[in-house]
Amino acid sequence: MKWIHDYQLFLFDFDGLLVNTEEIHFKAYQRMITHRGFKLDWSFDKYCQNAHYSSELLREQIFLSLPKLKASEPDWEILYAEKRAAMIDLVNEGQVHLMPGIEKLLQQLEKAEIERCVVTHSPDLLISIVRNQNPILNTIPFWITREHYNHPKPHPECYLKAIHLHALEHDKVIGFEDTPRGMTALMQTRAKPVMVCETTYVEIPEFEKQGALRFKTFEEVNSKMDKST
Repeated sequence: MKWIHDYQLFLFDFDGLLVNTEEIHFKAYQRMITHRGFKLDWSFDKYCQNAHYSSELLREQIFLSLPKLKASEPDWEILYAEKRAAMIDLVNEGQVHLMPGIEKLLQQLEKAEIERCVVTHSPDLLISIVRNQNPILNTIPFWITREHYNHPKPHPECYLKAIHLHALEHDKVIGFEDTPRGMTALMQTRAKPVMVCETTYVEIPEFEKQGALRFKTFEEVNSKMDKST
């Protein structure tokens, strides 16, 4: 993995990139809906296509798929609070695990003493639980969470803050994201943008035209980046 030495700062999203919490978010919605007496008959890919653009789109599509759910409880805030509680339960049940290939990369970055930072909209409480369950995440020294900035992705504020705090002027920076919203934020910075996801978003060809790299897993990143540098 000689390629990691080409960069002085690594930036990582969290949900769905380092850990499978995107799957847990999906399961939490399903659990909330099941407890309400309904069933969300979606694939995980369909969930991603709806969830990774805006919370409004996800809400609209769930209500469109389940009009009786909306009739029984039209207040989305109440439903979302139930989903958050289900999410914490699932995390506490130990269902979160590292995404394929990420442990090897984090081990190599720690060994090489290359700066690295997580940039996420997830709250500190969730992150604390997941880090306790997956100790390799504690090798990442810097964490920028939703409590540390004002404007969520696709606004670039969180990534610009990470670069300002942890990179020198001439340092080369690389960032990893798994959603179009996150990539849009990342690509408004000087970081080399890399998308790591299995979902085939319609924006991916345009991201690649603008210089982004795309891999399906970090196993691919680990095996192919040395060959391309």
